[in-house]
Amino acid sequence: MTALRLRWQRSVAIAATGAAAFVGTAIAAAPAQAHTPQWSVTCNSVSIDLTNYAENGNKVTVKAGDKTLISDTFGKSYHKKVDLPEHSKPLDVTAQVVASDGDKYNWGPETKQSPVCDKPTPTPTPTPSESESTPPSPSPSQSASEKPEPSAPETSTSTPASKPQGGGDDLAETGSSSNTPMIAGIAAAVVVLGGGLVAFARKRRSSQS
Repeated sequence: MTALRLRWQRSVAIAATGAAAFVGTAIAAAPAQAHTPQWSVTCNSVSIDLTNYAENGNKVTVKAGDKTLISDTFGKSYHKKVDLPEHSKPLDVTAQVVASDGDKYNWGPETKQSPVCDKPTPTPTPTPSESESTPPSPSPSQSASEKPEPSAPETSTSTPASKPQGGGDDLAETGSSSNTPMIAGIAAAVVVLGGGLVAFARKRRSSQS
């Protein structure tokens, strides 16, 4: 009976020792599992998030190429975003954390690559349309008004040539006529007849008196 009890007590002690060792290992591993460094890199910035660290004395460093972007001391957590310098080719970015609770909890250095940012495509200059580049044709009324007026006919300064003397048509235009002798004869007869009538009338008056 005593031997059985001793065996049982020994078994309980071994089990308790194993449990204690397991709990101790879990407790010791807890800080390492709690340290959670996270970070991301884009073409123009880097973000870093650190949580569940010791109270103080932790240090974080971030570099872009040879340039140091972050060099800070932090406590339980740290969150920061910084802009990257402009670069025409992929840029190496490195992050590192030195924990204050032991070198085994340090993290990094870890490197990520920042790509080149795409440049915005320039907006093309609009080509003027045909209606804008070709001047409008004048309206019919404008065309008529813009036509040059005909010049006035030039007045002739030259004297018309004199018509030759003689000829039937030419004599009529100058006042001469083929009937002139006959008219002159009739006129003379009328004058003579008139004179005779006047003389007869005088004689008649004198005889009556």
